[in-house]
Amino acid sequence: MDTLSIGIIVLVYMFIIAWLGYLGYKRTKNASDYLLGGRQTNPIVMALSYGATFISASAIVGFGGVAATFGMGIQWLCMLNMLMGVIVAFIFFGKRTRRLGETYNANTFPQFLGLHYHSRGVQVFIAVVIFLGMPLYTAVVMKGGAVFIEQMFNIDYHIALLIFTLIVAAYVITGGIKGVLYTDAFQAVIMFLCMLFLLVWFYKTIGMNFTEANRALSDIAHLVPDRFREIGHQGWTRMPITGSSQWYTLITSLILGVGIGCLAQPQLAVRFMMVNSTKQLNRGVLIGCAFIIITVGAIYHVGALSNLFFLKSEGVVASEAVKDMDKIIPLFINKAMPQWFGAFFMLCIISASMSTLSALFHTMGSAFGSDIFPKLGRRKNPHSTIGVRVGVLISIIVSYIICYVLSAGIIAKGTALFMGVCAVTFLPAYFCSLYWKKTTRQGAVASLWTGFAVSLFSLLFLHKAEAVPIGLCRMLTGKDVLIDVYPWFLIDPIIFALPLSVLAIIIVSLLTQPKIPRT
Repeated sequence: MDTLSIGIIVLVYMFIIAWLGYLGYKRTKNASDYLLGGRQTNPIVMALSYGATFISASAIVGFGGVAATFGMGIQWLCMLNMLMGVIVAFIFFGKRTRRLGETYNANTFPQFLGLHYHSRGVQVFIAVVIFLGMPLYTAVVMKGGAVFIEQMFNIDYHIALLIFTLIVAAYVITGGIKGVLYTDAFQAVIMFLCMLFLLVWFYKTIGMNFTEANRALSDIAHLVPDRFREIGHQGWTRMPITGSSQWYTLITSLILGVGIGCLAQPQLAVRFMMVNSTKQLNRGVLIGCAFIIITVGAIYHVGALSNLFFLKSEGVVASEAVKDMDKIIPLFINKAMPQWFGAFFMLCIISASMSTLSALFHTMGSAFGSDIFPKLGRRKNPHSTIGVRVGVLISIIVSYIICYVLSAGIIAKGTALFMGVCAVTFLPAYFCSLYWKKTTRQGAVASLWTGFAVSLFSLLFLHKAEAVPIGLCRMLTGKDVLIDVYPWFLIDPIIFALPLSVLAIIIVSLLTQPKIPRT
C-alpha cells in the first residue's frame, strides 16, 4: 500500500479518536465524571474498554513473539486470562467492588481500599506504589507500539514514540475517563476484527487446515535452536521440560504472574465502579470472554505457527529470522500478510497500545492528584481536576524516559513483572475487603507491606532475570543473586511472596481483632 493511502487511513483513525476524546471532554463536568464517568457508563462500552485495557501491545507483540520463540504453551495464559481476568473478575470481584464503591463513594482503587480499612495511610501507600511502579509497565506498552510502527513502516523509533505519546496524552489529559472509555470501545472493535481476520488469512496463506498446520509444526521440533534446547525447549507444540529454566519462566513468571496478577490491576478494578448496577456487569462477561479468545488466542496461535511461514520463506524458524523476539510479529505481518492489512494491523497495535496507555496514564494521574495530593488545585474549586491532569502529565514524561532504557525482549517480561507485583501487594487486601469481614486495618497494612517488600527484595536479590540487569546484588555482595542454587533463582517471586502476603493479612487480622467487653 502506498504512503498516501496509509496516511489517509491513519488520519481518518486519528480524526475519530480526536472526536471521541472531544466528546469525552464535553461530557466531563466534574471530578466524578473525570474519574469514573459519573458511574453511568454503558455496560457494553465498559466491557469493551475493560478488554482493550487488558490486552495491550505487549500481549500482541511481546507475547506473540514469545509464542513464536517457545511455542503454544503460552496458550495456557489465554485460558487463565479468560478464567481469572474476565469470569472470576466480573462475577466474584466486580459485583462487590461496584456495590461497595458506590457505598463508600470511592473514585479510585486506592481510595476504595483506604475507605474500607478506614486508613488514609493505606490509600496513600497503594497510590504511591501505582504512581512509582506503573511507569515501567506503561513504558513496556509504549515500546510495543513504537517497535511495531518502526518495523512495519520504516519510521524512526524515536519519532514514532514521540508522536504516539503526544496523541495519547492529548485525549487523556483533556477528556478524562469518558474520553478513555469512548476511544477504548472503538479501539476494541478494531482489535477484535483485526485478530479474527489474521487467524483466518493465516491458514489461507500457508495452505493448511488446523490439524495439518499443527502436525507440521510438531514435525519441525528438531529445528529448535540449540540455545533454546539447552534451557528446556522441546518443540513449538510441547511444553518445556518440567523443571527446566524455560519451564519456570513460562509457568511462574508469564502464566501465573499475568494470569493471577490481572485480578489486582487498579486500572481494571476501577472499571467495575463505572456502571450503575450489578446486573450490567453480567452483560460484560460474554463480551469479555469472546474478546480474550479472539484477540489473545489468535496471536498466540499464529505466533507459534509463524515458524512454518519463516521456514518456508526464509529457510529458518522465527527466532533465527530475527533475534529480538519483540520484532518477530511485526516482521511476520510485513512479510506474510497483504499490504493493505499492514495498515489495518498498525491500527490494531496502535489501538491496543493507546487503549492500555490511556487507562494507565489516567490511573497514575488519579493516584497522584486524587489520592496522594487530593487538595492540589482544589482550594478555590473543590471539583477541579488540575491535580489529576498534572499527575497524568508527570506519568507520561516519566514513562517516555523509561522507554529509552528498556532492553530487547523486555515487553512480555515487563508486563509479567508489573502484574506479579500488583498481585502480591494488592490482591490479598482487595479480596479480603470484599469477602472477609474480620480483616483489620493492621492486617491489611501488614499484607501490603509484606507483599511489596518481599517482591521488591526478590527482584533485587533473588530472581536472576531482574537482579542481574539491575546489578545491585552484585555491587553489594559480589554475587548475581543471593541464592545461586538451581532452581531458586528462576522461581518468580509471586510463588512465595503471594502466600506470605496472604499469611500476613490472616495472622495479623486475627491477632488484632477488637476485644469484646465482658458482661
